[in-house]
Amino acid sequence: MRVLVDTCIIIDALQSRMPFAEEAQKIFIYSAQKQFEGYITAKSAADIYYLTHRLTHSDTETRNILNKLFTLFHLLDTTSLDCRRAIFSDIADYEDAIMVETAIRSEMDCIVTRNVKDYMKSSVNVYEPSVFLKILEAENE
Repeated sequence: MRVLVDTCIIIDALQSRMPFAEEAQKIFIYSAQKQFEGYITAKSAADIYYLTHRLTHSDTETRNILNKLFTLFHLLDTTSLDCRRAIFSDIADYEDAIMVETAIRSEMDCIVTRNVKDYMKSSVNVYEPSVFLKILEAENE
């Protein structure tokens, strides 16, 4: 299963944000165990750098965190076509529309986010972490 993981899930895991950290960290573990193919967008990588650097205050430490993250999740480029298509999307939030367009072009099976309400009009399946984990666990039984 090819899964696009939203920035919020990555930050939940990295910063141990409660009450979301446990599920997010399970997603990291399952990705490391190759129970699915995890992806993040290049834009997410930049956002993750920014949000993580605000806590670490260290460029070196933040880059090391990103380097480890890139061993768990593949990177997807967001193209100009994704941005152009997102303008005409039924999804109101432009950033979320770009994520969906990137997922469509990259043939993702689903997107995992805590923000499912903004993805209601997505043509790609969108799951909250708890639902996604149940799907993975059911597949592995």
